[in-house]
Amino acid sequence: MLRPATEVDKESVRTWRNHPAVRSVSLTRGVISPQEHDRYWAALQDDPSRIVLMYERGDTPSGVVTFFDIEQESGERRAMWGYYLDNAGLEARGELLPAWIQIQREAVRYAFGELGLEQLDGEVLDANEAVRRMNTRNGFEEISATEHTIDGERVLVHTIRRRRQPNDRDK
Repeated sequence: MLRPATEVDKESVRTWRNHPAVRSVSLTRGVISPQEHDRYWAALQDDPSRIVLMYERGDTPSGVVTFFDIEQESGERRAMWGYYLDNAGLEARGELLPAWIQIQREAVRYAFGELGLEQLDGEVLDANEAVRRMNTRNGFEEISATEHTIDGERVLVHTIRRRRQPNDRDK
C-alpha cells in the first residue's frame, strides 16, 4: 500500500536513504545529515511538483516512492520517479525481494491511476542490473544513456520511460 508521507515518517525516510545498499545505487552517494534532510523535507511541503509516498508492507512502513518534476498542466502529464526500501528491516524479516517487486508495481499503478500520468521517467545506474531487469519486466524502456560523475567515478546512467497503457488505470 502507498500513502502520503507524514512528519512521523521523516526520520525513517532519511535512515533508509542512508543505508549503504541504497546509497550505492543512487546518483548521490553521500550520507544525508539531519540538517540537510530537514531542508529537503521543508521544501517538499510547498512544492506541487513533488510527492513523497510511504510504502507499507502489511501495516509496517517499509519504503519510499518519490514522484518529482511532476507536470500535469501541459499537454502530456508526466513525472520522474524513484524509490528505495527499508533494506535492513525487510531483510531481517525475509521480505526484501517481494517488497522490491511490490513497491515498483504499486508505484506504477499510482502514477497512471491516482496521478493520471501519461508518461513516467526515471534513471538507473548501468551497474544496477537487477533493477534494470525489473524495469524491463514492468514495461519500462531504456531510452538513453549518459555518463555521470559520481564521487569522482564515471558511471553510465540509463534514462527509463514507461507510457501509460490502456489497462494501467484499471489495475
